[in-house]
Amino acid sequence: MKTIVKKTDPQNIDMDVIEEGGEILRKGGLVAFPLETVYGLGADAMRAEASLKIYAAKGRSSDNPLVVHIADIETLDDIVSEIPESAKKLMQRFWPGPLTLIFNKKENVPYETTGGLDTVAVRMPSHPVALALIKSSGLVIAATSANTSYRPSPTKAKYVIDDMYGKMDMIIDGGTVGIISLKSTIVNVTQSTPMLLRVGYITKSMLEEIVGNVSLWINEMAEDSVRNG
Repeated sequence: MKTIVKKTDPQNIDMDVIEEGGEILRKGGLVAFPLETVYGLGADAMRAEASLKIYAAKGRSSDNPLVVHIADIETLDDIVSEIPESAKKLMQRFWPGPLTLIFNKKENVPYETTGGLDTVAVRMPSHPVALALIKSSGLVIAATSANTSYRPSPTKAKYVIDDMYGKMDMIIDGGTVGIISLKSTIVNVTQSTPMLLRVGYITKSMLEEIVGNVSLWINEMAEDSVRNG
C-alpha cells in the first residue's frame, strides 16, 4: 500500500488535506492524524471491517477496544444507550480534551470496534486537526495510537512514517504533538459511582471536584483495557 503524506498547520488548516482524509475514511480506509496526546490511527467506527484494519496494521489483538472519537456531544445519542448525569458533568468540564468515557453501547456499534464488549469508549479530542477531520468525514472515528504494538506512541508524523508507512492510506502531518504528555484519563460511567480505570492528564481529584466520589480500579490490567486515545 502506498501511503499519502500531507501536511497542514493546525493553526491554519488546509481543508483540502482534511477533505481528502475524510474521503478516505468514508471509503473504509485508514488515516493517521494528530491528537493532543499522540498521533492516532483512525477508521470509520461504524464499519466492522474498517476497525479490523486498525488491528491488522498495528499487529494488535482484536479484543483490545478502540476509542471512538467524536466532534460534538449530540453524536453520542447515535452510539451510546444512556448518558448518565455524571457523564454530562464531566463532558461539560473536560471535553474537548484528554478524557475517555466508557458508556454502554447501542447495538449498531460493531463489536469489532469495542473489542467484543457491550461498552464503548468515547472521547472528544481538542486538537483542531482531529476535530476538523471528524467533522469533514461525517463519521465517528475509531482510533488508537499510530504505532505497531509495543512500540512507543508517536508524537511526530515522522515517527508514524518510520514505523507504519505502507500500512495505512494517509498520514496527516500536523507537526509535533504531545504538549499534553500524559495519556487520556479513562472513566467508566456505566455505574452509579464513576470508576477511574486509568489516571492520565486529568487526575482523580479533578474528577471529584465535578462529580463527587470516584472509585478507583486497582488493577494493573486496567491500563490495557483501552489503549490511548
